[in-house]
Amino acid sequence: MAPAPAADAGTAAPATPAQQCNADAAQSAVGQVASDAVVEKARTDAGATVARTLKPNQAVTMEYRFDRLNLRVDAKNVVESVACG
Repeated sequence: MAPAPAADAGTAAPATPAQQCNADAAQSAVGQVASDAVVEKARTDAGATVARTLKPNQAVTMEYRFDRLNLRVDAKNVVESVACG
């Protein structure tokens, strides 16, 4: 039995993430209290798989995840910014 022909590396399409975060679509969360409902709406608006709320001075992992929305909040739990990663 002959081996299967090798794929042409020059024509192979790069792998694309199934779901990628779009922080621009979640900007409506900025200025709101980060309740469960606000975080979930921001996550779905951004098309992210997961979301996390980052409090001031909180230690966080630094790995980049294309499917994660980060919501930075102030001491009163008000969303200051949203970003993917």
